[in-house]
Amino acid sequence: MSRTAEIERNTLETRVSVKLNLDGAGASSLETGAPFLDHMLDQVARHGLIDLEIRAEGDLHIDAHHTVEDVGIAFGQALSKAVGDKKGIRRYGHACVPLDEALSRVVIDLSGRPGLEFHVDFPRARIGDFEADLFQEFFQGFVNHAGVTLHLDGLRGANGHHVAETLFKAFGRALRMALEPDPRMQGILPSTKGAL
Repeated sequence: MSRTAEIERNTLETRVSVKLNLDGAGASSLETGAPFLDHMLDQVARHGLIDLEIRAEGDLHIDAHHTVEDVGIAFGQALSKAVGDKKGIRRYGHACVPLDEALSRVVIDLSGRPGLEFHVDFPRARIGDFEADLFQEFFQGFVNHAGVTLHLDGLRGANGHHVAETLFKAFGRALRMALEPDPRMQGILPSTKGAL
């Protein structure tokens, strides 16, 4: 079964389209209008082995908040649609990723229940032109619409770029693990409740 999805989200503030293939090769084509966000999403695609195409037009003349949040929402919607009934997947994923002095840990549960624990302190408020606190908005939008429980922990780091990059690489790798087929769970839903 093909685990792909296409989503369009149009509001008075943004227009976002997402295409993804959960069983891809890590290819990406990203144009959100926020170059640093594109760089981070490329990490998710590459390390998650997800083919990802995102186009966004937003009210960047105000700031990047609406665009970043709505990209997270649309990405979450696309993932929820693509993952299907969740039978035979591992469900849980985790990763710790270093980059020089920085280290982040991400743990995910494709539970059907949205929940975010975001414990990341950025050393500065901005990374270039990007407001670091918008990353929490991205992940909140994502979990709310993907229906996942997500724990993100920035364990250490003095360079904001490094902290962000370890976070998104770990997110991609944890997502990849959770989405992987488990050969011992073929056709079985990984839940004692019978629903996710």
